[in-house]
Amino acid sequence: MFASKELETAFNRQIGRELGASSQYLAIGAYFATEALSELSEHFFRQAGEEHEHAMKFVRFLIDAGARVRIPSVPEPQADFTSAEEAVKLSVDWEETVTKQIYELVEIAKKESNYVAMRFLDWFVTEQLEEVSSMSELLQVVRRAGEDDLLHVEEYLARRKPEGSGAQGEE
Repeated sequence: MFASKELETAFNRQIGRELGASSQYLAIGAYFATEALSELSEHFFRQAGEEHEHAMKFVRFLIDAGARVRIPSVPEPQADFTSAEEAVKLSVDWEETVTKQIYELVEIAKKESNYVAMRFLDWFVTEQLEEVSSMSELLQVVRRAGEDDLLHVEEYLARRKPEGSGAQGEE
């Protein structure tokens, strides 16, 4: 087995955190959809999918390591926001928190000299740099545009849309 009970417990907890992030991003995407901001909505729906994929990476690791998968309950996400800035700021704060959580997992793997887990977590460490950076940049753009000019944010996201990504619902 490639996972101690401590690492198994910590990875299962992280599965819940990743699923919680997915739910939160779905809620943010829905908020932007109700505000008729389709690019922001689509951006956060894509983020929700990425967070779900992250949870699945932990699930697969635990299965491959011969450990038990226990999916924790996920708290209800925040669904109401007073502004676009508040919604995006929540995502930045969340990504910074997740970075700390990933570092804690790395510390457990290091303490146990679990090199398999450490290599697995390397991907997440690098991913968190990208996640924090992109969400922080989006927050800067939202702040620069202001609540009355969010269509500029929509244009910004449309220009930066990942290749192969179509309109909402086309995946």
